[in-house]
This record gives sequence, C-alpha cells and structure tokens, in this order.
Amino acid sequence: MKNYLSKFNFIIALLVLVSFGSCKENQTNEIASIENVEGIPVVTVRGTPYEMGFQLGTALKSDIQECLPGFLSFAQEQDAERYSNKRLDEAWAKMLPYIDIRFIEEMDGLAEGSGIDLDILRRAHMVPVISDYACSGVAVWGDATISGDLFHIRNLDYIKEAHLQDYPAIVIYIPNNGTPHINVTFAGYIASHSGMNANGIVLGEKGESPNSDTPFNYDGIHFSLLFRELLYETNNLDETVDRIQKAKLIKRYYLFASDGKKESIGAAKFLVSSPDEIKIRTWKENDPTDTLIPSCLPNTIYYTIDNKNAYSHLTNNAGKYNAEKMIELSKLVANKGGNLLNVVYNPSELEIWVAYAKGSEDAFEQDYINIKMKEFISK
Repeated sequence: MKNYLSKFNFIIALLVLVSFGSCKENQTNEIASIENVEGIPVVTVRGTPYEMGFQLGTALKSDIQECLPGFLSFAQEQDAERYSNKRLDEAWAKMLPYIDIRFIEEMDGLAEGSGIDLDILRRAHMVPVISDYACSGVAVWGDATISGDLFHIRNLDYIKEAHLQDYPAIVIYIPNNGTPHINVTFAGYIASHSGMNANGIVLGEKGESPNSDTPFNYDGIHFSLLFRELLYETNNLDETVDRIQKAKLIKRYYLFASDGKKESIGAAKFLVSSPDEIKIRTWKENDPTDTLIPSCLPNTIYYTIDNKNAYSHLTNNAGKYNAEKMIELSKLVANKGGNLLNVVYNPSELEIWVAYAKGSEDAFEQDYINIKMKEFISK
C-alpha cells in the first residue's frame, strides 16, 4: 500500500507540473551569489526548486560542464557494464516514484542553467547510488564537549581519480517553502552525502554495501536523495529519526543524524540493511545493544573505518571536544589514500569546517576551512 501511494502521489505531482507549467519557469531575476572562501565557492540560491537549480547551473556552469560529465565518463571507463547508461537509467527509473518532486524540479533547472543534457545529469547522480564506499561518522555533545555544543564528523572516503575534488561546491539553499540548508558537495551534484539545515539538523553516512550484494535492488530511495528532502523539512532529532525509519531505503548503510539545538540536542545512528529481514536498526547514546563498536559511550555515537582508534580518541578526550579536537579525530579515522571530503559540523552554532582533497592529496592533509552558515542566510 505504501509503495502504491508513493507512486500515486508522484503521478499526481507530475500532472500538477504539466497543468501549471509556470512551476518550471525561472520567474525571478534572482541570481546566485558566490563567495570564494579560501578557494571554495560558496553559492547561495533562493526561490523555488527549479529557480534554485537554474541559478546554481548558471553560477557554476563551466565547472558543472566539466565535473559531472567527467565523473560519468570516468565511471564508465572503469566498469562499462556496471555503469552502463542502461543500468544507470534503470536505477533512476526504479527510484523515481520515491524521489521528492522538489529534487526533480531542481534538476530540471540545473540542466537548463548549466546547458547539460538532463540524461547526463541523472546518470551522474546514479553513479554513487550503485557504487561502494567507506566513510566515517561521529557525533559528540553535552558533557563530551567543552561548550556543551554538538559536533558531528562526516568523512567521505571515495576515489580521487574521478577528480571530483577539483570542483568543490558548497551550496546554501534558501527556499521559498522549506528550511534553509547547506549541502557540502561538488559542482552540479545536488543530492546530499552530508548537510545541515537551519534547524540544527546534520545528516551523514558510512557505506556498508559489499560487492556480494550486487546487483542491488533499487526499489526505494537512496540516502543521498532522502537527505535533501529531510534537510528541507525536519525540525528536530525525533522527527528526523521517524522519517528515516519510515523511508523505504535501499542497500546497506550506516546513517547518522544529529540535532544541535539545546532543547533537543542529541544524535542517532542507523544501520540500514535492506536485503536482510531486519531492514533498519537505530541506536542513540550509550545503547548496550550497539555491539558493532568496541564500546558505547555517553553523549556519543560513532562508526568509522577505524573504530578501535576512534574509541580510544573518544575515551581519552571525553569532555574536551571542540572544533579543533573533532578535526583531529576526523584526520585520525580518514581512509589514507582515499579520503575525498571531510566536514566537521557545529549545528548548535550553524558552523562547519570543511576540507576537500587536492589533486592526489587526501582531504585530511588539507586545512579545514571555517564557514558560518548564519552569515549567508542572513544576507
């Protein structure tokens, strides 16, 4: 029944778009604002999803034209069968009934603004969906930190040979309807592997899908597409947990959600195992059922590619965490040789510290650049 209703709602949404074509027009003269922060473009877009996609596509046109087609070509050169147009198109078609209509509208605007064929954009967005990767996630708060604020790590461990790191992009969305949010990404990639909204919600992930699971079942939603929907809408941790638990997620992942607001501060970790009988497990702090890590800790959730060292660092530095200590931990658990992008969040203050890989150098080897989200959404 849930699947049927999802498809029915999607069809109704498409009919609405057809009936009211103005939804897909750039009706304002608004243009994206771009600020270069120590070599990283921070792009602020406003309006409807289509308008925001159009603004982003126009603002980063040359980078997008190189980044996404290049990423797609690289994947297809590495494994022509796995990343064939047919398989990528099939993955998109399977997930389409579950994808937020705002994402579809934004991609339409992105295609128009960037001048890239819509099929190429869709296929490039499906490459991570059918790929494997590692990654790490940690959140600490309350007595685990100096200030009582929440800090959240998201390391994206992925190959550098695709040259995504050559096209960094941080996009700040200020929608007409929905919550302003930040997506730490690459030029033209509008799904979210990690992000934060103005309500202090942070989302992250760690890959756990083995090659033995292929071919994957794509009848559901990939976390990167669900994350954009959650960033638009969620207000607190309980609401975010509920939405994740009810989503029909695909593949195997650890997902992380945290809330930096003082009145609802905390975090949760999820193990999504869609091929298994138990589809999702959820843990919060100090949960004795969380037996997949060395030991659980108060005011802490974690799962990294190096849990032993992560546990040691978390134990030895309990009560001492601030941005600098979290950056130290981010570097410690990075996948040496395959560390593409790292973000440390303080959603209590709507701040991030971000490091992209450079050339053949890993992200953890770079300076972590501070960006204050409040300064951009208040302009």
